[in-house]
Amino acid sequence: MAAHALLNAFKAKTPAFGAWIMLPGAFNARTVAQSSPHLSWVVIDCEHGLTSLHPGAAESVQAISSLGPDAPSALIRIPATGASTGTGWQIKYALDAGARGVIVPMVGTADKAREIVADSRFPPAGRRGLGSPFAPSAWGLSASDYLRAANDAVLVIVQIETREAVENISDIAKVDGVDVLFIGPYDLSVALGYETPSPDPHPDVERVIQLVRTTAAHAGKKCAIFCTSGEQANKRAREGFDMIAVTADAAALSENISKHLAAAVSQ
Repeated sequence: MAAHALLNAFKAKTPAFGAWIMLPGAFNARTVAQSSPHLSWVVIDCEHGLTSLHPGAAESVQAISSLGPDAPSALIRIPATGASTGTGWQIKYALDAGARGVIVPMVGTADKAREIVADSRFPPAGRRGLGSPFAPSAWGLSASDYLRAANDAVLVIVQIETREAVENISDIAKVDGVDVLFIGPYDLSVALGYETPSPDPHPDVERVIQLVRTTAAHAGKKCAIFCTSGEQANKRAREGFDMIAVTADAAALSENISKHLAAAVSQ
């Protein structure tokens, strides 16, 4: 009743490929969402991207949702980071906008993960408030159907990108209601004292990445990772990652213009 592309891929146990939206605007988000039939999800990045959480992200979610039931799942990465940062109001804005899931950066403890789950679920499973008329419409559901379905269909995704998170990875993975552990290889590399990936992480960081993947699998959770190319994403899919970011809109735009201009001036 409340299925969406990313959830369907998880149920089918097939790799779910996605794209990162860094540039603002509903038309940009819609264009990215329409770019490929192989796209299971897109994330509107309100942490490092240029889209405001409110109302910018909501407008982008609505634009993507209007593409119909076959549209890629629209996720929102909220801007808040850190154990002591209040994320509840940001999660509320994201889910009330109709996002199919929320990505929370810099999650380092099981307690923080439990807090995120509570803010993402309606009672009795959590403490999410009811009232938005926009979330049900974005899902194509009545308000009552959305209330019944949201706790099972909305995905809770926590980012593993700090030394603290690695130290607590087993406990975080066991938190009931966390659906996905999302590895941020750039922040993770820096946090562990290494250079950023170029394009692959340092071998020591790679060992940590694989530890996170296997820990997630043992806990019955999905594992995701950020990549910067189709070739890298293909490799991660063969390794067993469930959810893989293939590219970002800003990088893809620049790379494609550069490629065609290079062809235009070639002798």
